[in-house]
Amino acid sequence: MNQLFKRKNYSETDTSTNLLRVLGVWDIVFFGIAAIIGAGSFSSLGEAVFRGGPGVILLYLICGFACGFTALCYAEFASRIPTAGSAYTYAYASFGELMAWIIGWALIMEYSFGNIYVAFSWSDYLTSFLGRLDMHIPEYLTCSYTEAKKAFQNGSENKELISAWANAPLLGSLKFIVDIPALVINGLITWLCYLGLKESKNFNNSLVILKLAVIVLVILVGFSYINTENWTPLNPETGVTSFMPNGFAGVMSAVSGVFFAYIGFDALSVLSEETKDPQKTLPKGMIISLALCTVIYIILTLVLTGMVDYRKFDGVGDPLSFIFEKTNANVAWMELVVSFVAIVAITTVLLVFQMGQPRIWYAMSRDGLMPKKFQTVHPKYKTPSFATIITGIVVGVPIIFTDKSFILDFTSIGTIFAFVLVCAGVLMLPAKEKIKGRFHLPYINGKIIFPVIFIGCLVGFYYFQPAFFNTLMDWNDPKEGEFRASIFFFIIVNLILCVVTFIKNLSLIPLIGLSSCLYLLTGMSHDNWFWFGLWFALGLVIYFCYGYKNSKLRKESLN
Repeated sequence: MNQLFKRKNYSETDTSTNLLRVLGVWDIVFFGIAAIIGAGSFSSLGEAVFRGGPGVILLYLICGFACGFTALCYAEFASRIPTAGSAYTYAYASFGELMAWIIGWALIMEYSFGNIYVAFSWSDYLTSFLGRLDMHIPEYLTCSYTEAKKAFQNGSENKELISAWANAPLLGSLKFIVDIPALVINGLITWLCYLGLKESKNFNNSLVILKLAVIVLVILVGFSYINTENWTPLNPETGVTSFMPNGFAGVMSAVSGVFFAYIGFDALSVLSEETKDPQKTLPKGMIISLALCTVIYIILTLVLTGMVDYRKFDGVGDPLSFIFEKTNANVAWMELVVSFVAIVAITTVLLVFQMGQPRIWYAMSRDGLMPKKFQTVHPKYKTPSFATIITGIVVGVPIIFTDKSFILDFTSIGTIFAFVLVCAGVLMLPAKEKIKGRFHLPYINGKIIFPVIFIGCLVGFYYFQPAFFNTLMDWNDPKEGEFRASIFFFIIVNLILCVVTFIKNLSLIPLIGLSSCLYLLTGMSHDNWFWFGLWFALGLVIYFCYGYKNSKLRKESLN
């Protein structure tokens, strides 16, 4: 049993001495923007708007706030652990082997399943771009079977999905609906990663400038088409106009779509060894990039929801070009430009994620937790060839039978869970001696401050929304029951944290990060938790059948 929680120690000898410190603050900022401004702005923004309405901008503020404190926790881990950092490595050092496996399994979910969603989005923008060039691909070859079926059953306003279901050819009694472009781009990206690619900061920065230029163009052009009445749409059930037409519970239901926009910012923590003066540069670059991206997302959301009624974004995977379609603003040249740049931007996201995933397999295999085959390096291309092929299969197969909404929820819950453990892991780390040139997370005693902040926010929320607390225990409500139950357990967990903090004098910054990320989990439905639990149950079976027995750490302790 002790083996499950045995921690891996990292020493100074693990540090690479060949890495050059070449990255400044704005290089970190550009890498951060490259990771954050991608699939989130060009794809998942549409799903988030449909679920939460104009009020979803509040969720971007909450996510940006949570990610900001989480970024500081990542930076603290990166300064302590000299090897190439990741949440998997950090968990191994702070929680032990079992939790490291769980985080590694969550990272597989984040990178692999995240790329499934991005592949769907790439397909949407390619279809939109080709459509503007009068090259039409049948709808049933540009979406998933599950997505088209749901749209038909739910009476969606998405005409493409309805058309796909109505016109799909039959194979026996089964409609033939498959997203061919998504499958093709996954195959091409896997092939490129197999061959190996070299990236430079200058190339990355140029792509970031291109993406930002198009987003600024979308904002400037779209601003003149805004109809302010769209910001307070009518709720057909209550007959009341509101900035949050589906209530705050509706806004929180969009947490997957919003948080997906921030997936990838944690990759900045691995750049500490290549950063000039990382003690100041790394956290500053992280915070600036998060702040800039949050502002960009808020402005984009205001433009999108001002131009088009939020209900029209159901199933839309290309929201930035969608708002300029003939049925909306009817600006053909903007639709063409946005679609083309989005294809390029999303391709880079696919590439980065698809290159990152095999390295997770590789790291877990190196520790003995996965089969040795995952350590196979191609003799010519010097890439983790076997792990790359498996990643391509893991991404490709679900494209055939799943849909964007499911993958979005599935990916986000795993990533938020990883962030929760990173913040909690910092609370468990012992005090360290300050070392010049390394980031040091400031210690602020949360003994009094954290309980005062949490209880004060709780009282303030009760003052402004007493009706919500009066119905807090009514979990049978079809619309808000799950959210109320989640909030109840969130309050209980945070009250326990208040007590532990008062006794143990825990640090305030990771506490706020932990509490904020726990709050984001309240927006997840029971379906999210069910599939999340099923995924980790599968992971635990694999661990105990293989990883536990073959762990290098276990073998070292037995010798």
